[in-house]
Amino acid sequence: MSQVKVITDSAADIPERICGELNIGVVPLTIRFGDTEYIDKVNLKTDKFWELCLAAKELPQTAAPSPGQFQEAFEKARADGYQEIVCITLSSSLSATFQSATLAAEAVSADIDVAIIDSRSATVGQGGLVLDAATRAAAGAGLEEIQKVIKSELERVRVFGALDTLDHLKRGGRIGAATALLGSLLSFKPLIEIRDGVVEPDGRQRTRSRALNHLIEKVSSHRGLSHLAVVHAQAPDIDDFLGRLSSATGIAVNDIFVSEIGPVIGTHAGPRTLGVSFWTE
Repeated sequence: MSQVKVITDSAADIPERICGELNIGVVPLTIRFGDTEYIDKVNLKTDKFWELCLAAKELPQTAAPSPGQFQEAFEKARADGYQEIVCITLSSSLSATFQSATLAAEAVSADIDVAIIDSRSATVGQGGLVLDAATRAAAGAGLEEIQKVIKSELERVRVFGALDTLDHLKRGGRIGAATALLGSLLSFKPLIEIRDGVVEPDGRQRTRSRALNHLIEKVSSHRGLSHLAVVHAQAPDIDDFLGRLSSATGIAVNDIFVSEIGPVIGTHAGPRTLGVSFWTE
């Protein structure tokens, strides 16, 4: 058994099957529809989330895990025999998740070494770092080595997305209201980038087709890229997009990591969002 336990939060959008295979611990965020709270991945699966969104009069809200939730995960890892923990969280500029994990690490510091890493990213950008850490842990790497490598990789991660609307980001306070208003009035398809840990506008396109072409051009313009991933929120054109992305990059469809946007990111991105993540040289 590896001596290092890798833990993340549910914003990383890593499929449950892969988390199980790599023994990745996931601390869930909370999703609130009005007065009703759900625990991501526990009593709120992705399909149910989108059903609730369609029926809801108001958009849902998210809340970071408490320090106690992280502490429970850290203590369980110690009880399971792990000697060290690497915890990679959603960007600290987007959520209080990193702060909760840091407080929890301090609470258990006398019993187990915990390294908290701010991914400065989200969804499969964050998830790619988690997968790399877990793969290294499974191969026998220790906490110090994993922490050093992951921190060196943070600047290489790029994440871009094409949204159907900026309404979700605007209401969730994750992007400026003026930009959201402009995109809505002109019926543009907004493009975003996670840059330096925050969501930034990356332009607008008149149609979804042009927006998705923009994503493909973003990816294919980089040479020597790796860790190519695609994430989507019930996008009906995902298969077509993967085929065109494969043709543009020369990377086989089977070698592109594909995941679904879960409730946390879906709350702020909205349905039909399609995103890409990759690492630069």
